[in-house]
Amino acid sequence: MIRELKRRVCEANRALEERGLVVLTWGNISGIDRASGLVVIKPSGVAYRCLAPDDMVVVGLDGRTIEGRLRPSSDLPAHLELYRCFPETGGITHTHSPNATAFAQACRPIPCMGTTHADYFRGPVPVTRPLSGPAIEAGYELNTGRAIVERFAGLDPMSVPAVLVAHHGPFTWGRTPEEALENCVALEAVAGIALATAAIEPGAGDIPSNLMEKHFLRKHGRGAYYGQNQQPT
Repeated sequence: MIRELKRRVCEANRALEERGLVVLTWGNISGIDRASGLVVIKPSGVAYRCLAPDDMVVVGLDGRTIEGRLRPSSDLPAHLELYRCFPETGGITHTHSPNATAFAQACRPIPCMGTTHADYFRGPVPVTRPLSGPAIEAGYELNTGRAIVERFAGLDPMSVPAVLVAHHGPFTWGRTPEEALENCVALEAVAGIALATAAIEPGAGDIPSNLMEKHFLRKHGRGAYYGQNQQPT
């Protein structure tokens, strides 16, 4: 099970570069085996094209390294906090993709302006509060995760599987590492569309709520009929 998860997490990390979501080593993907409570994550600072499954680092939810010769991503504590607090999550992605990061640096949520956004995110993609000085100085990565969890108080993280960390960048998640990657691709695309829309029409508003609900639920709701895995109801 862990060997297969290492392969999948490795492939997902390599895909970040292939999809144009990262430059240098600006991002990482992890996955969790809920049965064992073990997390697999990219090693810190290793070029994506050089990654092999055996380079992945296996850790417990307490952060203790179980397997691996390399140091795990420095963002590991944030990933672990999300796994502990979002129990349906099976994979997490963090990048500095340009469009989504522009919103994060501006400390602005990504508005839900059209159906493209609503196909993946049931409303605006929120932004966290900026971290305080003490939270930056001690336990920075863990406190990043805590700020994300705090921002989702009263929200369903599986309906809006993404967040912008203020002054930093985006995190996305899903039920698998592959789904987390897909949501990362979608997030960067809708962030770019929102920026272009605002440039064309600065006064453009949010999508009507009934249209947003229709597009999200036809793909993710109980009676979903988008794609080939389910039959129309």
